[in-house]
Amino acid sequence: MQPARTRLQVDVRRRQLLELGLELFASQSYDELSIDEIAKRAGVSKGLLYHYYPSKRAFYVAAVQEAARQFLEETDVDRHGTGSEPDPEGQRAGLEAFLRYVGRHRVVYTFLLRGGIGTDPEVAEILETTREALVNRMLSRLSRFGARVDDPAARLRLRGWLGFLEATSLDWAEKQELADRELLQLLLHMSRVVFDSVLNPPESS
Repeated sequence: MQPARTRLQVDVRRRQLLELGLELFASQSYDELSIDEIAKRAGVSKGLLYHYYPSKRAFYVAAVQEAARQFLEETDVDRHGTGSEPDPEGQRAGLEAFLRYVGRHRVVYTFLLRGGIGTDPEVAEILETTREALVNRMLSRLSRFGARVDDPAARLRLRGWLGFLEATSLDWAEKQELADRELLQLLLHMSRVVFDSVLNPPESS
């Protein structure tokens, strides 16, 4: 049982370090944080930190990946249930799950979208993969009600909606100028317009 126990300890330590990474990188810029500070806050030696992550950049990228994983998991309305009779597009259930996540993790959500090391290609790939996963999730759900998953116009509409959702929720997370209910109603109105155009695309002239 020793290898299994050792592996469990490694996994627990890695999760602990990632949670700390989310906290640190979300509250301080990448350049402000040193490996010494990270190791000190984690209560480990630099050598042990390097055992898990070979560089500060690798640790940062892993934190971005963890933020993306948590975001996708907590906003998956199909996984967590939408009620026995969800509305056809599942807008309310999906948006409520999304806003719950942003409300609980404002700083981490801002960190995920804004990043901290410029145009790092690996970070950009994580964000793009996350966005594609969200679009695919929406298309899959809408396909139950007649949307075509292979329709490039439908995908483009949903990418546009996702861009609007990101910009709006990021502004809300940082400024909190609207109450939760007001923002939800705004997003519901916009989503109905977009999803209706996906389910009932205008005919080409």
